[in-house]
Amino acid sequence: MISLIAFIGVLMAVPNFLSDEQLKNYPEFLPSSQLTLGLDLQGGVHLLWEVDLAEVEKEKLESKRGDIRDAFRAEKIVLRSSIRKGAIHIKLTDKSQTDKALEVIGDTVEMLGSSLTTSGVADIEYELAGEGIIVVKLTKDGLVMRGNDVITQSIEVIRRRIDGMGTKEPTIQKQGDSRILVQVPGLDDPQKLKDLVGKTAKLSFQLVNSSIGVEDRVPPGYERFPMAESERRTGLPPSIVVSKRKILTGENLVDAGLGYDQDNRPVVSFRFDRKGSKDFAKVTMKNVNRQFAIILDNVVISAPNIQSPILGGSGIITGNFTVESASELGLLLKAGSLPARLTVVEERTVGPDLGSDNIEAGKIAAIIGLAAVMVYIVLSYGMFGMVANFALMINIGMIFGLLSTLGATLTMPGVAGIVLTVGMAVDANVLIFERVREEYRNGKNALTALTSGYDKAFSTIVDANVTTLIAAVILFQFGSGPIKGFAVTLMIGIMTSMFTAVSMSRMIISAWAVKKRPTTLKI
Repeated sequence: MISLIAFIGVLMAVPNFLSDEQLKNYPEFLPSSQLTLGLDLQGGVHLLWEVDLAEVEKEKLESKRGDIRDAFRAEKIVLRSSIRKGAIHIKLTDKSQTDKALEVIGDTVEMLGSSLTTSGVADIEYELAGEGIIVVKLTKDGLVMRGNDVITQSIEVIRRRIDGMGTKEPTIQKQGDSRILVQVPGLDDPQKLKDLVGKTAKLSFQLVNSSIGVEDRVPPGYERFPMAESERRTGLPPSIVVSKRKILTGENLVDAGLGYDQDNRPVVSFRFDRKGSKDFAKVTMKNVNRQFAIILDNVVISAPNIQSPILGGSGIITGNFTVESASELGLLLKAGSLPARLTVVEERTVGPDLGSDNIEAGKIAAIIGLAAVMVYIVLSYGMFGMVANFALMINIGMIFGLLSTLGATLTMPGVAGIVLTVGMAVDANVLIFERVREEYRNGKNALTALTSGYDKAFSTIVDANVTTLIAAVILFQFGSGPIKGFAVTLMIGIMTSMFTAVSMSRMIISAWAVKKRPTTLKI
């Protein structure tokens, strides 16, 4: 069983030493997973994004203001409202309705994070600031909770977008209160990544008011948006006016991607969910021969005419797309929109040459460390040292095999963890061999000294490795990026070194002892 486990562990590591061509001809029934090299070993892009939480606060205030106005309208309370200095200021026309107004505002309070066991956090707080004047503010705890939700949602959207590029093993994680770290190994085009990740991709479908010209004043209930540059080239005006009422948004999309029209030109095809399909069918039936705008991040990317009712819940976005731009827009729409705007605050590109230098430096460090340990152990313990060295080589193979199977990303700190594990693996053998020496010097015969040495050293080895394992778990739990890489290799190395140093070396030495029946120990 020991030999079988060791063989499988080493077999899992073999694909890492094969070329892509050799892997193609590798038997399918054998493990074929390879280690993924991190940013510092193969190069790539490192971006640190700042999430605009101020925009989230502003949008929430606008949304809450609308909710309060709707609630007041239902109760026939007349008001004037404005947003100033991060608060909603409400002035009642009829001051005698103040108490009723406060009651209505209380009914609009939303409890964030509520569950069966917790009451949650109120999203707003309000107070009288004068006769007939009410000030509504967002609560601090509510803002913190919403900020965390926004960052979590942003990370998920970013992950879906990057995964859509086919990129392997990106690192996407929260950093601080309002930042997101994105590292993509193997990518050498930071601008492409910035274009993909940085677009908010908020999509809406809104009806066009074609009677209002470019120079005309925009009436209440409407808003003006600029046309995309690609659309202006076709002779369309630089901007158009649309109704503020959104027919549908990107939240109603279930699929989007590259498609082709009847003239074989690239378009973006899309499909709505059941509710979106129903709503879109109603609107298009009522507005045949009317123009509607498809707006992405406050820019009109297409403004087609509704030639007939669209009943199937799917359609296409036309425009002067290339295959690449249509694919990218489809990916953005499918991944969903970001809940807030992102700004790059730090950018680094690690070239593959630097990664190659790191790999070579890691190889040299590992080889020198391994060679020094192996020479020392043989000089110190003779034949027993050679057994320890063999177990050590199996240990390294098993580490690479497990890392490959788990799909781990190997970074330079991870290489350091492997080098450290080499020393720790030999340390277990040193404890065993020194204990065997001690038992032999105390007058026990060779076989009894071997058995007793392994048995008595075992508890010490377990104690030493468990304490190191606890430290590695804490590093993994509370560390980030490179520290986690170091912790993973250290944890795996501890487990494999326990197996090879105790079980494997004992198996080999026991087999030798049973066969040779030595009367003396040259250790």
